[in-house]
Amino acid sequence: MEFWNHIYEKFDPVAFSVAGFSVHWYGIMYVLALLIALFMAKWIAKRDGLKFSSAVLDNYFIWVEIGVILGARLGYIAIYSGEALWYFTHPWQIFNPFYNGEFIGIRGMSYHGAVVGFIIATIAFCRRHAQNQWALLDLVALSVPLGYFFGRIGNFLNQELIGRVTDVSWGIFVDGVLRHPSQIYEGLLEGILIFVILFFSRKFKKFDGELICNYAILYTFMRFVSEFFREPDAGIGFVIAGFSMGQILSLVMFLAGVILKISLKFQLIGRN
Repeated sequence: MEFWNHIYEKFDPVAFSVAGFSVHWYGIMYVLALLIALFMAKWIAKRDGLKFSSAVLDNYFIWVEIGVILGARLGYIAIYSGEALWYFTHPWQIFNPFYNGEFIGIRGMSYHGAVVGFIIATIAFCRRHAQNQWALLDLVALSVPLGYFFGRIGNFLNQELIGRVTDVSWGIFVDGVLRHPSQIYEGLLEGILIFVILFFSRKFKKFDGELICNYAILYTFMRFVSEFFREPDAGIGFVIAGFSMGQILSLVMFLAGVILKISLKFQLIGRN
């Protein structure tokens, strides 16, 4: 366990450098996550005989990725950065990868902001290309979790979103303090476990939109649990009643998922 406990002391977050630009493992994992999500969408669509062509999914993922990047970055700035006013009065700095002349990449993304960007992009795409919005979102619910797992591995390799202080034998030393490897917990709970549940339950869905509602409910529950092992965001800490900002936002998203599922179910009953 000693090697694992001290892995951050032996591991470089930078995978390699090209012409003075550092390529981080986080960036590699992010790209891998996107490719896996797209591959899974195409594989499941073909396996289950869904009416989404490879070309449609390629186009959709371009729309979604733009929405996710914009939403994630703007969400981070608005909620977590503590410098929202400065960024929004200097919008050219929002995606500036340089700091004091040094290339550092773009740091700071919000999952909940990404969700908002994703929803807007999906609605716009489906209206533009006349696609079944809820059926497409169900496919997304099945394809995203495995990709999400690699995103959390990227967080771990980038030594960010660190866990709370602990004394468990599998903890990781961060600046001399033993902490939970919370990114791994999140990857397993919010990625692998959700994928397994949704994949094997997909054949029992009763209406379009049910799987994306289940994903929202499952994800927010897993995220809420994971946050008990994750250090609260710097500058924000615990928001209310010992809950972090991630837990508060997860509760809101959980309720939204439940309400949406009930609404879609009643719409199905009304049509029948």
